[in-house]
Amino acid sequence: MSIELIKRIITSVFLIILLSLVFVYNYLLIITLIIISIITWIEFYGLIVKIFAKNSFKVNFLKVFIKGISLIYLSLFSVLIFDGITETDHNFKINMAYLFSICICSDIGGLFFGKTFKGRKLTRISPNKTISGSIGSFILSMLLAPIFYLYFDQFSMFYNLIFISIIVSLLCQLGDLFISYLKRKAKVKDTGDLLPGHGGVLDRIDGMLFALPVGIIYWKYILILT
Repeated sequence: MSIELIKRIITSVFLIILLSLVFVYNYLLIITLIIISIITWIEFYGLIVKIFAKNSFKVNFLKVFIKGISLIYLSLFSVLIFDGITETDHNFKINMAYLFSICICSDIGGLFFGKTFKGRKLTRISPNKTISGSIGSFILSMLLAPIFYLYFDQFSMFYNLIFISIIVSLLCQLGDLFISYLKRKAKVKDTGDLLPGHGGVLDRIDGMLFALPVGIIYWKYILILT
C-alpha cells in the first residue's frame, strides 16, 4: 500500500467522522460550512486567476464577475446544506445522510472500479477516469438503496432511492469533470494541498457542489408533488 493511499484513507476517515459530528452539533456545522466555503472559494478563484492570466479590462471584469457568482453560489450551497441537516423532520435527516453517502460511494466506486478494471478512458479532460470507473460510481451508489430503504415504509420509495442515486452520482461525476477541466486549463494537478492524499478542499467536494443542491431540492420540493 502506497504512502499516498494511506494518506487518502486517513483523510477520508477524518472527513467521515467530521461529517457524522455536524449532523449532531449545529455549531460545528456552521463553523465547518463557513471554513469549507471560504477555502473552496479561494481555491476556485485561484484556478480562475491561472486560467485568465492576461491582464486586460475584459479579463479583469470577467474574473470579478466569476468571483461574485461563485461566492453567491457557495453561500446558497451552505444555506441549503445547513437547512437540510438541521431539518426537524427525522426522515429528512436520513435523506441528507443518503445524499452524502451517494457522493462518497460514487467517488469510492469510481476509484475502485477504475483502478481494478481500467479499460477505455472516459474523456480527455481527465485521463485517469475510465468508463469502468464511471459505471462503478453508479453501481456502488445504487447499492445504497436497499440499505436506506429499511428506514421507509413505502414500496414506491425504493424507486425514488434508485432514481436519486443515479442522478446524484451523475452530477458528482460531472462536477468532478468540470473541476478537472478547470485544473487542466490552469495547468495544475490539485486545487490545493490542504488535505493529504486528496489535494485541496475543492478537489474533495467538487462533485458535491453540483449534486447535493439538486438532491436536496428533489427531496424537499419535487418529491412532495409526485
